[in-house]
Amino acid sequence: MRYSSDKRLLIYDVVRQYPEIFCFSTTRYGGYSKGSYASFNCNPYCGDEIADVEKNKELLCRILPEKPAQLFLPHQIHETRVLTIDTHFLSLHKDDQGVSLEGTDALVTSVNRICIAVSTADCVPVLCYYRRNHVVAAIHAGWRGTLARIVEKTLWEMNVTYGTCGTDVVACIGPSISQVAFEVGDEVYCSFSDAQFDMHRIARNIGGRWHLDLWEANRLQLLSSGVPLGNIELAGICTYTENDTFFSARRQGINSGRILSGIMLVE
Repeated sequence: MRYSSDKRLLIYDVVRQYPEIFCFSTTRYGGYSKGSYASFNCNPYCGDEIADVEKNKELLCRILPEKPAQLFLPHQIHETRVLTIDTHFLSLHKDDQGVSLEGTDALVTSVNRICIAVSTADCVPVLCYYRRNHVVAAIHAGWRGTLARIVEKTLWEMNVTYGTCGTDVVACIGPSISQVAFEVGDEVYCSFSDAQFDMHRIARNIGGRWHLDLWEANRLQLLSSGVPLGNIELAGICTYTENDTFFSARRQGINSGRILSGIMLVE
């Protein structure tokens, strides 16, 4: 992966292999927001000035290699609801679209030039592309969504709607909190253990405290859905330790900006 020349975007390597898509994560650089939202925060749900957010969203659409017809960002609640952005959704009034985007943590679309995105600040963004039928997905996987297997559920929804087969999916796991930085209590550890996660793969005891690897927990869900290991691109960037470049709610508090990770079919 690489940064854009102005460092506003982290661009995933799959873009070189599949020019019919563009997928990215934003950084903190080069926007209009101030204070703990400085400066390229595109999320309207985290307390930032709406005027600054709108200017940042307009800026984002301008700097993408192809300007999207529309950009959709759900109001996430750490659940597992998946919303398909199809011709019916696009025909709805803007207010009705907004209602549908409430309480949604994953978006799926097969419509060209519709950029779908999720926002994170330590949670895990997962971007997927189904190569055969040209379908993309943007998934928000915090620890609660990871525990509830939102990645598996999104790929299942894609299968039901579009016939998606995991072997034809490529996926990107974006910047998010690393295992070293993600300390959890015994109750969270036990929740993952009770949910039959492979704790030898995702948990590590450091100094008497449990640390969870959300990157691996979500990669395991991709693998269990049939996605080949070689089709998974892992950013390997910890938002907590690289807070100068990416927003981190654990480091800055919840009243701060969010990374936006998006994917779009451009052909």
